[in-house]
Amino acid sequence: MRRHAMLAAERQGRILDAVEERTVVRVAELAELLGVTPMTIRRDLDRLASQGKLDKVHGGATSTRARVPSSTDEPGFQAKRLLQTAEKESIARAAAAMVRPGSTIGVSAGTTTWALARHLRAVAGLTVVTNSVRVADVLHEPGPDAPEVVLTGGERTVSDALVGPLALSSLRRLHLDVVFLGVHGIHPAAGLTTPHAAEAETDRALVDAAQRLVVVADHTKWGLLSAGSIAPLSRVDVLVSDDLLADEARATLVRAGADVVLADGRPRASSA
Repeated sequence: MRRHAMLAAERQGRILDAVEERTVVRVAELAELLGVTPMTIRRDLDRLASQGKLDKVHGGATSTRARVPSSTDEPGFQAKRLLQTAEKESIARAAAAMVRPGSTIGVSAGTTTWALARHLRAVAGLTVVTNSVRVADVLHEPGPDAPEVVLTGGERTVSDALVGPLALSSLRRLHLDVVFLGVHGIHPAAGLTTPHAAEAETDRALVDAAQRLVVVADHTKWGLLSAGSIAPLSRVDVLVSDDLLADEARATLVRAGADVVLADGRPRASSA
């Protein structure tokens, strides 16, 4: 028993080293690295998460440094894409169902909008304007109904958004039917916010170009306040979130004039 405990402690120490080094790790990678089963790794992650030493996410773990709630914290794309994956996929499906064939839309950078992009490939005749290289890559795959993609250009941020004068200049010359916007936080008083000042400015330009604004954000974004202001709640036409969004949040958004669409964030039985 003592030898087994020492081995477990050593293994968990190496897991923490990997998490701190890479910020994000996957169960399969850790199992291969340490020569144990994925079930053993999951048990180790459960224990380490219960001790507050890391955060478990779908398929792996992240460093506690990658937590979203801090107003100044902006995790990288790889860390954020492993958070609330089921909710983001459901939100993406619901948002894509709102897109009319042949329309011109804007899609901001972010992991929820990245999930949305995969569903937009099925909508015929789209023109998509985006400041996200990752979104553009998803939409650029050839096919008979492949959308026309307009990438703004600009300087790249930690969240893989293109920002700066070039991005702003591109967006200020455009008129979009609808913009799908991902955000870092939604605050009842401050509205839509992000920690990155340049990204907030670019997002404001996207919003200004849109006839209609659809915000795509899971329930964990409610109540978060960051330094960069994008738009007040009164500018939001639709919020697409998951069914864990608090009743108070829904009521606040409705009072501000937004429609609220709640997608079922629970995993599908057919999921792998």
